[in-house]
Amino acid sequence: MTFRIAMRRFTRAGLWLAASALAVPVHAARVPIQFWHAMSGELGVEVQHLVDGFNATQDRYQVIAVNRGNYDQTMLAAIAAFRAGTPPDIVQVFDVGTATMMSARGATVPVYALMQQQKQPFATGLFIPAAASYYADAQGRLLSLPFNASTPVLYYNKAMLARAGVTPPASWAQMGAAGTRLLATGAKCGFSTGWPEWIQFEQFAAWNGLPYASADNGYQSFQGVHLLLDAPAFRKHLGDLAAWSRSGVFRYGGPESNALPLFINQTCAMYLDSSSSMAAIAGGARFPWGIAPMPHAASVPGAPQNTLTGGASLWVMARVPADHLAGIAAFLHYLMSAPVQAQWARATGYVPVTRGGYDALQASGYYRQNPGALVAVQELSNKPPLAWTRGLRLGYLPQLRQIQRNALEAVLAGRQTPAAALRQVVQQGDGLLQRFGETAGGER
Repeated sequence: MTFRIAMRRFTRAGLWLAASALAVPVHAARVPIQFWHAMSGELGVEVQHLVDGFNATQDRYQVIAVNRGNYDQTMLAAIAAFRAGTPPDIVQVFDVGTATMMSARGATVPVYALMQQQKQPFATGLFIPAAASYYADAQGRLLSLPFNASTPVLYYNKAMLARAGVTPPASWAQMGAAGTRLLATGAKCGFSTGWPEWIQFEQFAAWNGLPYASADNGYQSFQGVHLLLDAPAFRKHLGDLAAWSRSGVFRYGGPESNALPLFINQTCAMYLDSSSSMAAIAGGARFPWGIAPMPHAASVPGAPQNTLTGGASLWVMARVPADHLAGIAAFLHYLMSAPVQAQWARATGYVPVTRGGYDALQASGYYRQNPGALVAVQELSNKPPLAWTRGLRLGYLPQLRQIQRNALEAVLAGRQTPAAALRQVVQQGDGLLQRFGETAGGER
């Protein structure tokens, strides 16, 4: 454990203890609020700090944070518990599970309705637009509470780029040119990418103002939705990635953040990943590094547009005891507060989801001292979202991502052309979307 982390934990522990001492004396009859989440490691520690902070402010409710595995496992566990009649009060669900939760008729309580019922101050306008639009219904009402928000950014090795005489590329064409120059000056690889299906398909579409699927990416309807990925801009992008892979400009590192070591060990000079990877890079990189926006396709008119919110939101489950509802609402209101949002962002690298949290960080000088942390906020708010760049409201999105990753790997291996691979993505993906549309219900 580093000195900085140790001191941070010691300081926070002192703050929570002080808050506990000032709070009303604890009674044994606290109402337990079950909060299931998917955060492990340092992030799990930070979640517990949030919970401890709330519990220290009052003596009626006791929020109990329980890690239920990864995102998939946590969502499936909550659904299974609901069917068994023992749901948690709150569950953290990743962005790709939004449509699944919306379509689960009667399984959740809309957050906007709960907060109104419990008379807690609440409005969609309190949240940054990119976070709100991903989790809102057709009327702009938040069905879940945005919690941990991130978006792709470009990490770069300052020394390697300086040696090559290049600056962080703003476009994909510049990315290829910079990579070629980096190879010529001794780099083993120009760039790699984490979360390839998320960044090279979903975020590529939004950042360039391109529709990912029909019906405004499923926002208009769950029925009759089709993927729109077999289009010139996507074919060109996959073709470029394949060409750069053959030349060494691009090195594929596998799913999720498996390619991160390629950047940490200075094999690749640039690396695309979530803004929430900032803490991992800060802890592992032994060289000066910076953060720049994700490259855009200069040939697409109007690009760049805005990126999408990644991460997760908090859903309130239905059929929980009535005497839990006020405590659930109070906890969600606590999480929305500007000081809590600011501290969460500082500790984790996530984007503050409320305007108050952003304003608090700005006023404290945090973004002036950490300009890289501002890049994600600027990407998310680069332009007002178009109807098809608010987010993705598609069922079976984890399976769709697997199909896309398979296609990318086939193209990089030379087994398929970009055109053939994208036709297959659309064919297989449309089958999943049709199946979801036939069974989906719930609020839009």
